[in-house]
Amino acid sequence: MKKILVIAPHPDDETLGCGGTILKHKFLGDKVYWLIVTNISKLGGWTEEQVNTRNLEIESISKLYDFDSVYNLGYLAATLDSVNFSDVVKSMGNIMMEVKPDTIYVNNRSDIHTDHQVVFKAAMSCTKSFRYNFISKILMYETMSETDYSAPFPDSYFIPNVYIDISDYFKKKCLIMKKYKSEVMQKPLPRSISTIEALAKLRGSRAGVEFAEAFSLVYEKL
Repeated sequence: MKKILVIAPHPDDETLGCGGTILKHKFLGDKVYWLIVTNISKLGGWTEEQVNTRNLEIESISKLYDFDSVYNLGYLAATLDSVNFSDVVKSMGNIMMEVKPDTIYVNNRSDIHTDHQVVFKAAMSCTKSFRYNFISKILMYETMSETDYSAPFPDSYFIPNVYIDISDYFKKKCLIMKKYKSEVMQKPLPRSISTIEALAKLRGSRAGVEFAEAFSLVYEKL
């Protein structure tokens, strides 16, 4: 049994990037923990109805994945670049020490959203092997409309080298994604179900399976 920590800058990133993989880990009997770094609030200009809806979505999705625990750091979405970085690292590090995961899934480092960039940097700051020697593997996932919109420079590309077969779990991944009603787009936009399916088929073709999720291996302790 493995202990898996999935880090999501915003609720829905986990489903877009590794929803099928999460379901597969649960099927295999692994313990899976969801770390949400930001959320919306009335302080950020969202309505009370929007905030309540999002909280209900998180509760519903947590049950659908059957997460062993859910952690919400509660930073205001779209403001992480103005938050004291050491505070983000400390709060994330506290979760690392509590969960002691052996595998971590985190968003791609060069995603266009600044929240994603801060989250990745903070995750790397609190996964150093000499302090967190229980970590065996770190994988970056891709997020539609964030990873694919980064600048076309060599150091910004998402280069997958790990493919996980999610053929048995893809349908449920889509059902879960649809729970994020305000985030699902109409085709042909990037967060439409049809585009999510197209990407999963493309990644699956690379691995010789029907549907796959792709990752970039950051670290592995053999």
